Order: sequence, then C-alpha cells, then structure tokens
Amino acid sequence: MTAVALAVTDGMLHFELSLACEVFGAEPTGLADPWYRFSLCGPGTVRVGRFRLEPEHGLDRLPLADTVIVPGWADIDRDPPAELIDAVRAAHEAGARVASLCTGAFVLAAAGLLDGRRATTHWAHTRELAERYPHVTVDPDVLYVDNGSVLTSAGKAAAMDLCLHLVRADHGSSIANTLARRLVVPPHRDGGQAQFVTTPLPEPGNHPLAALIPWVVQRLDQALTVEDLARQARMSSRHLGRHFRSVTGTTPLQWLLTQRIRRAQELLETTDDTVDTIAAATGMGSATTLRRHFNRTVGVPPDTYRRTFRSQARTGPDRSGQPRA
Repeated sequence: MTAVALAVTDGMLHFELSLACEVFGAEPTGLADPWYRFSLCGPGTVRVGRFRLEPEHGLDRLPLADTVIVPGWADIDRDPPAELIDAVRAAHEAGARVASLCTGAFVLAAAGLLDGRRATTHWAHTRELAERYPHVTVDPDVLYVDNGSVLTSAGKAAAMDLCLHLVRADHGSSIANTLARRLVVPPHRDGGQAQFVTTPLPEPGNHPLAALIPWVVQRLDQALTVEDLARQARMSSRHLGRHFRSVTGTTPLQWLLTQRIRRAQELLETTDDTVDTIAAATGMGSATTLRRHFNRTVGVPPDTYRRTFRSQARTGPDRSGQPRA
C-alpha cells in the first residue's frame, strides 16, 4: 500500500487541499484494494481559510511517505515556513515522490527541489516564480510537469489533472478513468511530458457532433478523412470544420489525431501488443508514423511511454516493504 502524506500548515489553499484529500484519502469502493494509506501532516492545529485542521502527524513524518503532496500556498509574497521547507526537502532526500498543487510550487522551489528542473504553477504566478527562483525553468503553458520524483501543477482544475496522473501512474489508466468518472472530471489530460493539452471527448449532449463523435471513436483503426467525417455527418467539410471548432476547439484532423494518440496510450498501458499492432489498431498505418506523431505529441517514444507507465502500475513492494496496490 502506497503511503501518501499531505503537508499542511497555516496559509494553504483549501480547494487544492480538499481535492487531494478527495482523491487519495476517500478510499473509493470498487477500485484498487487496498487504496492509498493517507495522512495529514502538519505542525499542530493549522488554519486553512476559515477552517481549522488537526493533522494526524507532525511534519517530521513526511520522510516516511512514498508520496508527499504540497497544496497551494496562499501568500506567495512571503516565504513558506522553514519547518515545512525542511520537511519537504528531507522527504525528497529520503526517496519520496513530491508533488505540488498550484502555488505549492513555491514551497518546492524554496526547498531547492526545482533547481535545474522544468516546473509550472498557476499562470498568474509563473513570472513571480521565475523571477524569485532563476534556477527553475518555469513553463507557463502546461497543466502539469512530471520530472519523475518531483511534479508540479498549474492551478485549480490542473491540480486535479496532476492527482489523476499520479493515480494513473500508480494503478493504471482504467482505475484512473473510473475515478475521474466518479468525480465527474475529464479522465485524462496530458500535461507533464510535453507542452500539449489533449482534446477530451465532448460531453454527450445536443450539439451537431453528438452522433458523429461516437461513430469516429469506434473506427479509429480506419484511415478516416475529413471528407469521410463530413459525409457521415451529412454536411460540407467547411461546415464540419466550423462545428468542430465550436465544440472541441480544434480542427477535425487534429481532433482525430488526438483520439488516435489517446487510444495508443491506452493500448501501450494495458496490452503487450507490438507498436506495429497498435499502429494498425489506431489507424496510424505503420510503426514509423505512430512513433513520429506520438513522440511529437507526448514528448517520448511509445516504448519509453510503455516502460514508464507499465513499470509504475505493476505490483511491487513500496518503501515500507508492503505490497503495492
């Protein structure tokens, strides 16, 4: 069972804190069993907005966790508490995976964990983070950044994306997607491996593409063209393009490529199919074509992506010697 510790002190943002509690501490039924071993760690009673929390453990317990989550830091104009900075640094040195949500990146930067690394935070504070910590490569255009043992996210909804990314890495895409559906949020938005935000499937509803999109998703193994989509939707290619812009925010071809990449990710994570087989199953035609588009979109080759997610999702002992979920 993976131990997740949420580091809390006075001045944390309650939304990001609550979000982490919901994802890692709620013990959802019907998913991985066991779930995470979750705990709050802080220096005694702490005030978060209008609420008071009673942490179960002190900050000195952070180095015993497998994963440490640092929620958003409300007052970025002042330095985070030294005891929090020291505890987060000690946890990382002990081998913990450390992730910040929103402006929690300022805590990681103060601890020196972001030096020489790419990182992000809420877009409104990226310039401040870059100016205060010049050794950090701040990227304002992504949802989250995954450096392996150190992860950072942008604000609010992106914090949820990062939490689901962690669940996806630990338990696989199927469980992460099921949890996302229960939370009524998009199941997977890439943001850590490349400066790219996937185009999620539009919610079912009364829009001009409501019947077309499921039809396309069921035929990703076919070499579909814009003309094929327009013919199925019974509209001109130009009219189709306008509707795609309105509903998905992108062009039909870019949306289709995104769905092919997402399907390839699922197959890489959940099957032992060869890259050639996955290329055929996703309509890419050849392994060469799949590798080119996958590397450009996701930021790593398919084989590297598979090793990363399959190795992290497989069963193995955690740092306490207990079997992982």
